[in-house]
Parts: sequence; structure tokens; C-alpha cells
Amino acid sequence: MTWKKEFMKKIIYGVLFCLPLYILAQINTDDLDLAHKILEVSEENILRNPEYYNWGSSIIKGDDGKYHLFYAQMSKKKGFKSWLTDGIVSHAIADSVAGPYVHQEVVLEGRGPAYWDAYTAHNPRIKFFDGKYYLYYMSTNLGNRTLSEEEFEQARTQGIPNEFRSIVRMNQRIGVAVSESVNGPWKRFKQPIVEPSGPIAQITCNPAVAQRPDGGYIMIVRGDKPNVKYANGKWPGPNQLIRSQAIALSDSPVGPWEIQPKAAVGNLNSEDPAIWYDVKRKRYYGVYHAFGYMGMITSTDGINWEKAKHYKVLDKAIKKADGTEILANRLERPFIYVEEGVAKVMTVAVLEKNGNSFSLFIPLD
Repeated sequence: MTWKKEFMKKIIYGVLFCLPLYILAQINTDDLDLAHKILEVSEENILRNPEYYNWGSSIIKGDDGKYHLFYAQMSKKKGFKSWLTDGIVSHAIADSVAGPYVHQEVVLEGRGPAYWDAYTAHNPRIKFFDGKYYLYYMSTNLGNRTLSEEEFEQARTQGIPNEFRSIVRMNQRIGVAVSESVNGPWKRFKQPIVEPSGPIAQITCNPAVAQRPDGGYIMIVRGDKPNVKYANGKWPGPNQLIRSQAIALSDSPVGPWEIQPKAAVGNLNSEDPAIWYDVKRKRYYGVYHAFGYMGMITSTDGINWEKAKHYKVLDKAIKKADGTEILANRLERPFIYVEEGVAKVMTVAVLEKNGNSFSLFIPLD
């Protein structure tokens, strides 16, 4: 009988060892692989403008059955760096989610010195919640300072650490415009909707918003990493950790938003998050640009984030259907358009080495 007891012990030990692994396998639903869903692009997937730099964008399907694009633009006359001072948010429409898109009108721009969003409208994210459209954006002002025309021109065209550009940069905040129609009119508010605190300092920008399964709302917002020291007064290089992405929660799309103590991404220099809740997998996903490639993170509760199993999504070489490639000098502002629970298109902003920029809509299989 001894051999039977030993045999039963082995069976029991085997079950006890394997059962947790089996349960874990059932719980771990992180199997989304966006990199292998990426399809080749064509000119129909590109939105250019000879007079403007086209930049980050987001898409929503309207009740007219068409796809509505809200995208950032900067005048080429004022230069690419004018995104901080003179950016605008424009509206385009297409019959297909991946384009071609046709420009319609400008919907947001700076409202002037009397408002918190005095200068620029940038980083648009369009959402639809409970019968209304919410257009999130970044804007800025001069705080309690005034600048001469010459000083403001420096803020427009110079890089950090120019003192006048720094003034404009440090007042970046996130706002939202609301409309009952995707075609407007858009109502803006007297104040920005979220201030820096906790894991981010100085600024709030690059908003990404999604509805939580419990009916509330989650935002990932970028700011500066607290207590960063700038060596010799110079702006940190791309390999120095200066950016942090915080989590904010709210019961309403317009706030108040409460920033959580723990950062979504605090140990990797990255920005421009795009987030959504995957109902099938019962988890959040987020895509950001990490200065050279697009990476994907995931969370089951919206608070604790980690690199996804299939982390790397896209690098700077994008294949075209004609056999050539788009070689981006800068590849930023990702957005994932999800329809009926399926990721359909990834939008990105491309800056080429020749200085041209455009919005790109990458079909997903």
C-alpha cells in the first residue's frame, strides 16, 4: 500500500503546483499584439497641408456615419515650434476610418489674454460620453507676466531654456470643450480641468481619457517629473528622465479630476499617451511614444500599470503599399481608434528629416 500512498501524494502535489499556474493563465488576458496588426499604408492614409504642419490627431465616428478627425496644426510661417504659442485644432471628415480625410474648419485656437487658454490649442483628444462630445486639449498663458512683441517672438521660435519660452511652457494646462454635436458649437470653460500634483509638477499636457467599467473616468496626463535638476541651466537631453505620466480619476468627463499618488509611467522618458479599456480582455491598454519607438502598457485596475506582454508597437520605419518606407525623424502623438471593442486604426504624427510633417492613419488588421 506504500506505493499507492506515494502515488497519491505525487498526484496531489502535482495538482497543487499546476492549479495556480492554470488559474494565472486564465486571469492573464494580456495577449494584444498591435505590432502584428499593423498594415501597410498608402497616400490615402496621409493628411498633409502645404501651409501647415499637421500633427497629433484623434478620431471619432459621428451619428452621420462618417469619421471625424480632430488634429493639431501649426502655421509654417510661424515655424514648427509655434505649437506652444499659436497652435490650432482643426476638424476633418472621411468616409473610411483610415482616410482620406478632408479638412473642414478650425475649431479651437487661443482665446487671448483674458482667458486661461490665451495662446495655442494643441494635443486634441475627442471623446463621446453620455450624448455629448468632449474635446480635450492643451493651452497656455503668460501667468502674471507680460511680453513685448520681440519677447513673444522668442517664445514662439526659440527652444528651452529661453526665458520667455519657459514662461509660456510652465503655464501649460489641460482644458475641455463640450458640444452636443460633433460639428460644434464648442463650449469652453473659465478654468483648466486639472492641475499638476503628486507624480507630476509644473505643467499638465497630453491628455488621454477613457471611461472606466464602473462608469467613472480615467485620464493619463503628462507633466514634469518632480525635483528634476537642469544641469548648468540647460534643457535636459533626450536620455535624461524629465517626463512623468500621472493618473487622474473623476466621476465626470469635465472633472474635478483627482491625481493619484502613483505614476502610470514614472521610470521611462515617454509622453503622448493614448488609453482605452479593452472589454474583451478586461484591462486597460495605453500606447505612448518613447523617443524612437511606440510602446504599450497595460493595467487591470487603471492604477497599477506595467509594460504589456507585446510592448514594442512601432518604430520609425513604416512600410508603404508601394514597397517604399516612411522614415520618420520624429514619430509622436499616437492614438488608437477602437470600434466595437476592436482596435481599427493607429494615428501618429510624423516629422520627416526635410522638415515636413503630416498626420498618418495606420490601418490595423
